[in-house]
Amino acid sequence: MQTQTNTTELGIALLRVTLGVMFIAHALLKIFVFTLPGTAGFFESVGLPGALAYVVTPVELLGGIALVAGLKTRWVSLALLPVLIGAASVHAGNGWVFSAPNGGWEYPVYLAIAALSQALLGGGAFAFDNLRQIQLPRLGQAA
Repeated sequence: MQTQTNTTELGIALLRVTLGVMFIAHALLKIFVFTLPGTAGFFESVGLPGALAYVVTPVELLGGIALVAGLKTRWVSLALLPVLIGAASVHAGNGWVFSAPNGGWEYPVYLAIAALSQALLGGGAFAFDNLRQIQLPRLGQAA
């Protein structure tokens, strides 16, 4: 049974790290390829406030970094859900397949389900969430 636990924890970690890398990649795409003003313009073109680009981008970047590190994994995964739901809503009218013109909704919905799954599963192996605070001995107690 120990092997099952170890492989499960590794699988959870794999989900966490790949989800985090995906968020980091999308944030960097917004910064370096589309630029923040360009992303704001896109947001406005689909009916969202342009200023939201300046909120979504750092949320994706910092959230992605936190996921890769396994820091507050459950909370970060839940905090990223509105970003993914927003992305799905933008693409909802384009059909199911993300390769459809202007992208479909299946990829952001899949990522939302992955983020929700991560929130339910926790950090898995190699996550900062799993570190225990070092307990220092109290004065007068043996170490």
